[in-house]
Amino acid sequence: MNANAGPPTYQLTTPNSPLSPKICRDTVAILLAANGHAPHLADTARTLVSEVVTNAVRHTGTPTIKLETAVLAEGVRVAVYDDGPAGLLLPSEAAQDSEGGRGLLLVQALAHTWGVGPAYSPGRDGKHVWFELQSPVCRCRDDSSRAHHPYRAKT
Repeated sequence: MNANAGPPTYQLTTPNSPLSPKICRDTVAILLAANGHAPHLADTARTLVSEVVTNAVRHTGTPTIKLETAVLAEGVRVAVYDDGPAGLLLPSEAAQDSEGGRGLLLVQALAHTWGVGPAYSPGRDGKHVWFELQSPVCRCRDDSSRAHHPYRAKT
C-alpha cells in the first residue's frame, strides 16, 4: 500500500428517493464494521448519515445524492453531495411538537467536527455537508483533516 495514499474512501450514488437514507446509513455501517471499527461508532454514523441524507432528499430537487465515506484509523469522515443551492446551513431550533427540524442539531451535537462545502465538481451547482466522527478511545484532534473542508462549521 502506498504510504502517501489517503484513507480508504468509498463513493455511492443513489437516486433522490425515500430509500436513500437507509441505503446510505447501512453502507456506512458496513464499511465501518469491515474496517474493524466498534459498533457504537457505526451507530452514531448511521444516525448522522440518515439525518444529512434525509435533508438532501427532503429539501433539494437534486436527481442524485452522492455519499463519500473516508474510513480513518481513528474514525470516519462522511460527505453528502447534492445539487441544492450552496449556502450557509445553520442548525435551528425546531418546535417542540415538530417531527423534524433537528437533523443539523444532532450533527452539531454528535460529530467531532462538521461543515458545508462546495459541489463535488468545480463549476457545478450544489454543495456537500460533511461530518467527522472519532472513536471515543481516540482523543486526538488532527486539524490537518479540516484543511480539506474550507467551509467548516464552528465546533
